[in-house]
Parts: sequence; structure tokens; C-alpha cells
Amino acid sequence: MVDTHCHLNFDSYDDDRLPVIQRAAAAGVTRIIIPAVDVATTQEALTLATEHVGIFAAAGVHPNSTADFDDAVLAEIRALAQMPKVIAIGEIGLDYYWDKSPKVQQMAAFEAQLALAASLQLPVIIHNRDASDDVLPVLEAWAQTLPDVLRERPGVLHSVSAPPHMAERALAAGFYLGFTGPITFGKADETRTIARNTPLDRILVETDAPFLTPHPYRGKRNEPAYIPYIVERLASLKNLSTEEMAAITTDNAVRLFRLPLS
Repeated sequence: MVDTHCHLNFDSYDDDRLPVIQRAAAAGVTRIIIPAVDVATTQEALTLATEHVGIFAAAGVHPNSTADFDDAVLAEIRALAQMPKVIAIGEIGLDYYWDKSPKVQQMAAFEAQLALAASLQLPVIIHNRDASDDVLPVLEAWAQTLPDVLRERPGVLHSVSAPPHMAERALAAGFYLGFTGPITFGKADETRTIARNTPLDRILVETDAPFLTPHPYRGKRNEPAYIPYIVERLASLKNLSTEEMAAITTDNAVRLFRLPLS
């Protein structure tokens, strides 16, 4: 299995990062993608990717980190994105929940990084919080401009939380949808509805660790070893075996991010 979104570089793991990686492997999670939130975390993700065969990095600036985004920052991200084992630009997007960067600045950084992804032919990892009305039109327009090599794998809506009609628009534009721990929560009926309606070849699983811990560990620190709980819930929604869903989501991650086959 592949955890397609895990902040393994965060200090939550400073005391036991290697055991976390080992527990993930024991649970069948043999590959982990670390998204960035700024230049420094891109470098941290790259360091871990260099040290571990099954770890891969994304390069990018999170919307909540865009207050100081400028051409110099973009140039640093461009350089880092061309390093070995960088498989995406992200996480990028818009966040209107937190007031950490002006909307105009967020949008400028979002569009600049989408252009960077297209130029480097890398898919994007999209963060969207309370901003669907602005995120989706930008992604739809961007996807129409992509070269054929990227048009069928433009990226993923990370931890999808958009209303169902917005998720449908993302799928129509070619995007994958990433499902996290909340799909196991008792009140997450809307997310489960989205999952039921998502084609099997567009589903990814992710922890967003250390956040969004699935049931039965909700309230504790999340980690990649908990991916099977998400896979199991998706399998039940799709009337498949856990093994079938594990294989499907792994194949999807390999295809989207062009990961090694093993």
C-alpha cells in the first residue's frame, strides 16, 4: 500500500521516526509520500527520501505559508522539484479557514506553482479548505492547458472535503481524490457518499499524519501504519475485499505519481 500524504518530517516523529517507518512496512505500507509546506520542509522531505528507498517527496508551498511567497521562493521550489525522488508539486492550493495569508497572495502562489508543475510535467497535490468555489475553476482551467503526458494524471485533491458536486467537477477534470481517516468517522456520511461515487481508478488513500487519525485510534497521533483502516472502510463502501482495495489504490498511486512498481 501507499500512503500518498504523510508529514513524516514533522517534529511529532522526531523521537521514533524509524520505528514509525518500520511499523508502516509491517502493516503493508511500503511507500510513503511526504508533501511540503514550504522550502524548508521540501528539503526535509528530500532528505528522508534520500535515506529511505520507499519514501518520496513533493515540493511546494502550502497556502498558509504563502505570505512571503515571491519569485525567489518559486525559484527555490523549482530547483528542489527537479531533484531525484520528487514526484509532485505540493501541497498547494487555497485555505480560507485560517487567516495566515491574504487570499490574493494565496492565489498568486497557487497559480505560479500550477504553472511550475505543468512546465516540469509533475502532478499536483491540492490543499482545499473552505475554498472550493475558487479552487475548482482554477484547476479546471489549468487542466485544459496541460500536455497529453500530464492531462490524464494532473493530480489529487488531498483529503477531499469539497461538497459532492465539487468532487464531481474535480473528477471530470481528471483529478484523483485522496481519502483520509475521517472516512471512518461516524458522522462522515458526505465523505462516504463521495467515495461511493468515485471511480475505482481515481481513489487514493492517505493519512495526512500526524493529523486526521482514523477510528479506532482517533485522538492519538496518526501514522502510516493506520492506512489499512482507511482501505478497509473504502473496501466496504465499494463491496470489495480489503486486499482488492489495497491493490487498486496502490496501482492508482503508482500511475499518478509514476512510482517504482515495487
